[in-house]
Amino acid sequence: MSDDVIRLGQFLKYSGLASTGGEAREWIQAGLVKVEGEVETRRGRQLTDGLRVEVELPDGTTEEAVVGEDIDVPW
Repeated sequence: MSDDVIRLGQFLKYSGLASTGGEAREWIQAGLVKVEGEVETRRGRQLTDGLRVEVELPDGTTEEAVVGEDIDVPW
């Protein structure tokens, strides 16, 4: 496991879950994003390998990605 981190807002955009940083910010502020099952409202939340991120999309579907597993984050 790497000691490096990526911020939640960056991860949402980089992973393709959000198409823009603004969209990621809106979702986080609206309480639509969970990290390890807990709602996260801090865009700067630091994520490390293995953390599961879920987004409840406006259309009612849920998307998820795992840091360092589903998405190869460029540390």
